[in-house]
Amino acid sequence: MLTVVGEQGYERASVQAVLARARLDRSAFDDHFTSKADCFARAYEDAAAGLEAEVLTAAALQVTWEAQLRAGLGRLLELLDDDPPLGRALLVEVHPAGGRALARRRVAMQRAAAFLARGGGEGNGAPPALAPEATAAGIHAVLHARLTSGRGGLRELRGELMYIAVLPCFGAGAAAAAMAAG
Repeated sequence: MLTVVGEQGYERASVQAVLARARLDRSAFDDHFTSKADCFARAYEDAAAGLEAEVLTAAALQVTWEAQLRAGLGRLLELLDDDPPLGRALLVEVHPAGGRALARRRVAMQRAAAFLARGGGEGNGAPPALAPEATAAGIHAVLHARLTSGRGGLRELRGELMYIAVLPCFGAGAAAAAMAAG
């Protein structure tokens, strides 16, 4: 489902296309899903949980907030770069799909903002309360645009995205150092 949606878009993707890709018949689909939306939501939830687990595992190997951010962000970018249809399904096509999948995305964005907010506790000054949410949304917007355009090269964005994430918490000097470190 996610590959078909990532390649064709949610609106154009059909259950028949999913069945053809999976080499299944309609009865197998109907045994497990009530609709295309149900299938997408379940596939989205599973893939998002897997992606989040990969990111958290990468981050957990680090000690400082900034190192956790660098490792987790790096892993996210690698995964999305390695499988652009999955990235498009998860970050772009979730919007037209709506429903449960979009609700799950909102939860993931809240968790990302909560992680970013932890960085404010380590900095020299308190960033605005909106900064973590705005930073998470900004990073999402950049990835959304890149995946929509098919430009790829997401790995190469890590340094600049680090700059954006570190800036509100630690200022321009630390953000520039974080960008240089990649």
